[in-house]
Amino acid sequence: MSGNVYIYILVMALVTYLIRMLPLALIRKEIKNKYIKSFLYYVPFVTLAVMVFPDILHSTSSIYSALIGFAVAIIAGYFGKSLIFVSAVSIISVFLSELIIF
Repeated sequence: MSGNVYIYILVMALVTYLIRMLPLALIRKEIKNKYIKSFLYYVPFVTLAVMVFPDILHSTSSIYSALIGFAVAIIAGYFGKSLIFVSAVSIISVFLSELIIF
């Protein structure tokens, strides 16, 4: 990496600012299209899932225990359990499956 680090930081700050500022500056009216509104509603959830899913698969010593924990979390979340309950049950299932598999 050659060059001035401060230039890199300035460019990153500028890009981050523009990404956040441009939609506010360009779109003045309320969005009335129901398809666009539904798309924008799910963007934060999809972004979080895309960031978390790879770490789920690589967080344990075995991919099988990770998949078991993921499946347990999906099932508990589907039945409307709280986030603490889903986390605790999936952690316990990963721990138990690690004990049984290895």
